[in-house]
Order: sequence, then C-alpha cells, then structure tokens
Amino acid sequence: MKAIIPVAGVGTRLRPHTFSHPKVLLNVAGKPIIGHIMDKLITAGIDEAIVIVGYLGNMVEEWLRKHYSIRFTFVNQAEMLGLAHAIWMCKPYVNPDEPVFIILGDTIFEVDLQPVLQSGISTLGVHEVDDPRRFGVAVTENGNIVRLVEKPDEPVSKLAIVGLYFIKNAGSLFSSIDYIIENGIRTKGEYQLTDALQLMIERNEPFTTFPVSGWYDCGKPETLLSTNETLLQKKHTTGSYPGCIINNPVFIAENASVENAIIGPNATIGEHAVVSDAIIRDSIIGNGAKVSSIMINNSIIGNSASIGGSPHEINIGDCSEIRLR
Repeated sequence: MKAIIPVAGVGTRLRPHTFSHPKVLLNVAGKPIIGHIMDKLITAGIDEAIVIVGYLGNMVEEWLRKHYSIRFTFVNQAEMLGLAHAIWMCKPYVNPDEPVFIILGDTIFEVDLQPVLQSGISTLGVHEVDDPRRFGVAVTENGNIVRLVEKPDEPVSKLAIVGLYFIKNAGSLFSSIDYIIENGIRTKGEYQLTDALQLMIERNEPFTTFPVSGWYDCGKPETLLSTNETLLQKKHTTGSYPGCIINNPVFIAENASVENAIIGPNATIGEHAVVSDAIIRDSIIGNGAKVSSIMINNSIIGNSASIGGSPHEINIGDCSEIRLR
C-alpha cells in the first residue's frame, strides 16, 4: 500500500534550527522525526511512499533513501497552497481504484496501523483535545463522521484530526480536491484537506474514526522537548561512561564522546557529539555538537554547534558557537 507523506513545510516555529535543516530531520529521542514515522509505516506493511518535499527537500530525499529500501517517489511543492494542494500533486502517482494512507510528516504517533490499513471504509485518526480551535475536527454520530470543520471558531467537537488518514478510494479523494481547486474554495487562505474530505462526506462517502492515544507534536521547541521526554521513557539507551552519572531515560549515540558529565534525565546526545564537564537534562544535543563546562536544561543545541561556559537556558541553531561567561 502507498503512503503519502507531506513534509514541505518550512518549520518557522523551530527556527533557528530549521534554517539549515528541514523540520522532519530534527533529532528527537535519537532519531529524526521522519525516522520514527517511517518505522511505524513499514511495520504496518507500507511498501511505497510518496513524499511531498519543498524547502531543503534534497536533504529529506537523501536521508530517506540512505536509511530505507522501500520505493520512494518525491514530489516538489514549490508553492505552499495548502495540504489539499500538496496531496493533489500526487495524483499522477496513485491508482484511483486503490486505497491510500496519508500521514503528516511532523507528528509522531503511537497506534497500531495494521487494523486501520485493513479497514473496509475510510477512517481518520482522532484525539480528544481541550481546545479544538487549532485543529480540524470531526463531528460524529453513531460512530460515523457527519461533518468536518477546519479550525472552528466555536467548539463543535473535541475530536481533533491528528494527521492520519486512511482513504479507501483514492479516486474519490482526488475528485473532491479537483473540485475545490477548480472552484477556488479556500479556508484561511489555503486549499484544505479537511474541505475535500467534507465534500466526500457530502457525496455519501462513509467515514469513521479511530483513536490515537499517543500523539506527539514536534512543531515548537517546547513540544519537541516534551516529545523527546515521552519517547525516551518508552525506549532509552544504557551504558557506562568514564566519570559520568547517567540519570535515565537518556539516549546517547554509540559514537558520541561523553566524559565527566551528568546526563539526564530526558537528554538526547546525537552522533559524534562531544560532551565533557557538563550537566545536561531535558535537552537535545545535535550531531557533532560540542558541549563543555556548562549546565544545560530545557535546551536544543543544533548540529555542529559549540557551547561552553556557565549555567544558562539556550536555544541555538546549527553550526553556531557561543561562549557564556
């Protein structure tokens, strides 16, 4: 089965890190965001992925081809016109009679996808939220979706659509997207996938929902760190390092150098990172970064960055060098 994975977003809320790296390649719990997603898809039986790229898309393509052997097709979305437009660009690569699974490339999830991909009808992943105004939401009756609303001003439902979409009939989806694009139907200035799915419902396409209890946002520094903490609690590394105290859960890459340091809890140390005489907790240290003689908490250190000094809370991008005294 094919999966469509849109990853063309710029990731402005994660700057400065996304100036030099696409958001989906940012490290969380020892692996890029897109890596966590791909592992789940392949385990569920996905054998082909159509990846919608844009900003720094060549880096995404290079990483995916290096680490996974399934069939990839890369589609470039040069103009950001909305999620429905991004999906619409994949139309030449999808058989209209086949099902397709769509997953947003910036959200890590915990759910068994095999029953979802075997569903007899279209189904959307949902998660109950307190404030639905930031999301598309599903209004249901007797287990079936009767209405979808994109970022409602009034709370019509608390079932947020979390970016997992199983579409039984791809042709019906693309027909609906064709309609909203041809007629210039936009919500909040963009062609919304929610509007296309709503049109499918109005055309009597049955939809249901499936619950997604583990749903981890990686869109902002604070949520990236929160997701890092959650994932480390599920899986972390073990080992001993000279002169170090390790407070699990942590992830330390095998080729990282760590000495005379207190690491953790909730710390990720990337590949080839060098850490010495430091205290690091609740933080992500990028690949090749150097950290010495400092205490770091609630911080993200970019790839190849270098930092040393006295205790501060920081958030610096790739290839930066800061000395705090």
